[in-house]
Amino acid sequence: MIGLDGFSLEGYQTAKHPNIDALFEDGVISTSTRTVMPSVTIPNWTSHLTGGGPEQHGVFGNGWEKDEHPLDPQEMDAEGYYPSIFKIVKDNIPTIKTGFYWNWKSLIKPFNEKYLDEVKFEENDEYTQNYQSALDFLIEHKDAPTLVFLYSVHVDHAGHSHQWMSPEYITAIEEVDVKIGEFIEKLKAKDLYDDTHFLLFTDHGGIGNGHGGTSEQEMIVPWMITGPGIKKDGQLKSPNSNANTAAVVASLFGINQTPASWIGKVPSGIFMEK
Repeated sequence: MIGLDGFSLEGYQTAKHPNIDALFEDGVISTSTRTVMPSVTIPNWTSHLTGGGPEQHGVFGNGWEKDEHPLDPQEMDAEGYYPSIFKIVKDNIPTIKTGFYWNWKSLIKPFNEKYLDEVKFEENDEYTQNYQSALDFLIEHKDAPTLVFLYSVHVDHAGHSHQWMSPEYITAIEEVDVKIGEFIEKLKAKDLYDDTHFLLFTDHGGIGNGHGGTSEQEMIVPWMITGPGIKKDGQLKSPNSNANTAAVVASLFGINQTPASWIGKVPSGIFMEK
């Protein structure tokens, strides 16, 4: 799961990203996925990785703290966290290995780390070492099922500093495209590509120097998936939401029973017919 914070649809349609294009040319791409509201960071990443909306997981803003928030999750694990995709795969596949790599400090707060085998944070918007650590983790556990979340915030910060769609913002997208390409080539060299599913998604777009509103630039985002059993016809035509991601990932692992409060579902048009 490749997460690019602040990666707007307009940015995707404008920047040059040959490596992302090559990765998903045989997969499914949505250019009409909607964020959950508000269109800010932690609520949306929580929705991606849990399958609930803010009404279910209780994360309404970036200031959320586990011990200080107005509304508890509808469901909680033993430690008081809303059930994430990492918990679901661990509960269903005891041999699975999970990794979480990020570079915006607050991001991990809504997720129970006991379901993560490796967690690594990189300072100052850097992400190169996280990509290497994720690669090392996948190589180390190549004989086990794995689920990795590989996140970077630098595209979002380019938008805040220079405005969405500024030259600096476009450059940030193009820079990470190069890193994604290098990562994929290394996976291929280790024979770890063909049996892997790849998802790339984001939390929100932006307008001017910010986000959080209900404009199309903030609320409509790209979402893409490729891998074994995924359709190869390009555009996802069915409605999609950031809250659907975890349900799709669960389905990839053959898990059909997800938490009762999850609202996410698998959109039609992703999987090949059996």
